[in-house]
Amino acid sequence: MTKLKVALLSGGVSSEREVSIKSGNQVYEALDKGKYDVMRYDPATDLGRLVTNASDIDVAFIVLHGPYGEDGTVQGLLDLLHIPYQGSGVLGSALAMDKWSSKRLYKEAGLPVPPFKVLMKGQTYDSEALAGYPGFPLVVKPRYGGSSIGTSIVQAPDHLPEALEKAFEQGSHVILEAYLEGTEITGGVLGNDDLQLLPIVEIIPELDYTFFDYEAKYKEGATREICPARIDEKLSHRAQSYAAAAHRALCCRGYSRTDMIIVDETIHVLETNTIPGMTPVSLFPLAAKTAGVSFSQLLERLIELALENS
Repeated sequence: MTKLKVALLSGGVSSEREVSIKSGNQVYEALDKGKYDVMRYDPATDLGRLVTNASDIDVAFIVLHGPYGEDGTVQGLLDLLHIPYQGSGVLGSALAMDKWSSKRLYKEAGLPVPPFKVLMKGQTYDSEALAGYPGFPLVVKPRYGGSSIGTSIVQAPDHLPEALEKAFEQGSHVILEAYLEGTEITGGVLGNDDLQLLPIVEIIPELDYTFFDYEAKYKEGATREICPARIDEKLSHRAQSYAAAAHRALCCRGYSRTDMIIVDETIHVLETNTIPGMTPVSLFPLAAKTAGVSFSQLLERLIELALENS
């Protein structure tokens, strides 16, 4: 049997480089070497080699997070090189990375989102107006990026300048979003045209964390993840339908994971990840495992989906 030549992309230049490398290592170990000839590329150093080898690559597997990996830029390069890849294309990747655009598309699709405003660097703001809408506590986060990098919870106006400075380190726009206290969940979907709705995962950060921040996401033992989530069947089905609606609203492909929060039976959509964490214990693989799909089978399915429309 001829092996598929897979280009595994991990690392990159974003602030999520370390997470990407760790995920890439896990994916490399889990890919069946009897089926795949896996070549590793770090976009921080290996783009020239990737271009040179393009004609010998059957499919790319992207394990990049944040700007220059999850935002459509690498996807555009792979399109130019005629290399199919798993997950969303340029448009879906860019829309999901842009929290302002994604929130507007969620609303257009009829999905509930927390009240929010957008602030540009250097723009003046009225704390009293913000206290009325979106209202304190506020979630202050960069418009672009992931893994909650640059994100803060602000309890009162006096702490807002420090949070804004932290968020503006990641870009020229920030999102000011009403902080909602409730049950944090995430919903994964798998497929191109026909979507498989995965079981909902409940996310419970330890008491030391006010929200599911970078450390809570990646520090061992910092968060409990329960799948299926401890919510009733009606809410679970609604959350799955919201994950699918968000996936379609953002023109995603292959797979995605949408984070949500439940407050008084209302599910609010927060954001969508087009390249979810891909270690065996990450949220998306956990949901897939609960649905009977092992980590290795999940990777194989994603490669199949990448080749489906190539």
